[in-house]
Amino acid sequence: MSAQPDQKPEDEADRLEVATDQAIAACGGDLRSAVRALILANEYLQHELEAKVSSGYVRGVRQQGRADG
Repeated sequence: MSAQPDQKPEDEADRLEVATDQAIAACGGDLRSAVRALILANEYLQHELEAKVSSGYVRGVRQQGRADG
């Protein structure tokens, strides 16, 4: 998944390699800590995304004045 759809696969691979190296370096070279930190970050982002969904949408409540279908 790229932020830029026209990015070349080689560029994407290079970007991921750099990001991987940065994540490992941020955890002092400890691979287990790097994986753990990424899992925690992913869970946090998932929670944030779920919090953005309105409770009315989750309950299936439709907005007034909006046509069905």
